[in-house]
Amino acid sequence: MPEVDLDFPRAWIEFTDPADADQVFRCDLTWLTSRYTCIFGQGCPGIYADAPGVGCCTLGAHFSDKADERRVAGFVAQLDDDTWEHRAQGRGRRWVTTDEEGARKTSTVDGACIFHNGPDFPGGAGCALHGLALRQGRHPLETKPDVCWQLPIRRSYRDVERPDGTEYTEVSIAEYDRRGWGAGGHDLDWYCTANTEAHVALEPLFVTNAAELTELMGEAGYAALAEHCEAHLRSRSALARHPADPA
Repeated sequence: MPEVDLDFPRAWIEFTDPADADQVFRCDLTWLTSRYTCIFGQGCPGIYADAPGVGCCTLGAHFSDKADERRVAGFVAQLDDDTWEHRAQGRGRRWVTTDEEGARKTSTVDGACIFHNGPDFPGGAGCALHGLALRQGRHPLETKPDVCWQLPIRRSYRDVERPDGTEYTEVSIAEYDRRGWGAGGHDLDWYCTANTEAHVALEPLFVTNAAELTELMGEAGYAALAEHCEAHLRSRSALARHPADPA
């Protein structure tokens, strides 16, 4: 089935962060209770038709801040020639580059992130940092750049002023659809979040991505979100389901 229209009715919930009274979570229940799952290596055709085996790793990953880059650097140092295909090209911090606007990101080799191991690499195909996490019994969010493990969940911030002059920080937890990539997102040949091919999980997103959501929201925030998601699934409002989900 073709990609569904990106504009459709959604159910949202707002609740105060149990760990911070000055912060309010605004969460897309339609997305978080959907049956989306990453299908990299299981039928993902890639965001560009000429790179079907690379998934969304064609452009490299931008670092969210210096701490993100430092954390990743510590795990890069643990990779060797047997686990990282392009280690030689990445030596001497050459695994980091800057884009046209000066933002720091991972380098690319042959049209893919430098950490992407090809399908014939003896050490295993896919992300070398992801593989490192699995071998060490870690969750991949520990070893990979923030943007890699957060996708396709989008966390954004907004300062809101109430009518009485008080303010709070709104933290939005939503779907990172193709528009999240900016103007270039419209040029992607395929993208997962609105495609039925990727809405095949046996459990809803808030369950399968519990670790990522806990990292993004904190333990108390995620616990509250899970309760709202469960209630949404039980209620009639669950009719506002993601159109890419199975009927």
